[in-house]
Amino acid sequence: MAIASALQIHKALSDVSRFRILEELRNDRPMDSRELGRRLGLHPNTIRSHVDQLVQAKLVRTVAAPAAGRGRPRVLYEAAADAPAGQESGYRLLAQILASYLASVDRPQAAAESAGRAWGSYLTERPQPFSEVSAADATLRVVELFTELGFMPEAVEEGEKRKILLHHCPFRQVAESNREVACSVHLGMLKGALAEMGAPLEATRLEPFVEPSLCIAHLSKLARGAEVLAVHLSDPRSSPLPQEPELLT
Repeated sequence: MAIASALQIHKALSDVSRFRILEELRNDRPMDSRELGRRLGLHPNTIRSHVDQLVQAKLVRTVAAPAAGRGRPRVLYEAAADAPAGQESGYRLLAQILASYLASVDRPQAAAESAGRAWGSYLTERPQPFSEVSAADATLRVVELFTELGFMPEAVEEGEKRKILLHHCPFRQVAESNREVACSVHLGMLKGALAEMGAPLEATRLEPFVEPSLCIAHLSKLARGAEVLAVHLSDPRSSPLPQEPELLT
């Protein structure tokens, strides 16, 4: 969704009457202006004026009522199948604003991945001290996290390499207009989550929209030295890494 479209939706739903009209249509059958007017206590002409703005924002569409005798059929209104709720449209607008800002800074992908790392770490519970997390457990925990976030993930194992198939992107409309930012945030979240739990895995890349409703995250096994470093860096309270012994000459 482009920012102009998000702004149009946000403006359309900023009026209480239009919000109530959309909720009535969302929760019931298609209705004409007279019935909507009776339900909301508004004149049919006022209803039609509000509905015109909802139609322009693609939140409502017009349909013809079944013919009942001669004359033109009544015009009915119904909520569009993908019409967002008022609060959701506000979040989408905010996401578009933040994504467009990140896209304007130097090295936008790096900035977006760094932000994703921070949040992936924050949303992940750290394991108990001196405990180890297996690759299978780490994959399961990442799948659980991304399930909660609405990605419909599915883990696939191919030898030492693993994939997480993301069957739904809850930020698809943002990603379509700011792909490098949105997808870098998601890759960063994977990296941050795996580092936080000290997993023996790392997220190497994210393939966006391999299919219309599929993105693929690639995980690979960490080398032992890198694994130790990942655990250390994920815990700011840990003691400094031992220094290499200085050779005497």
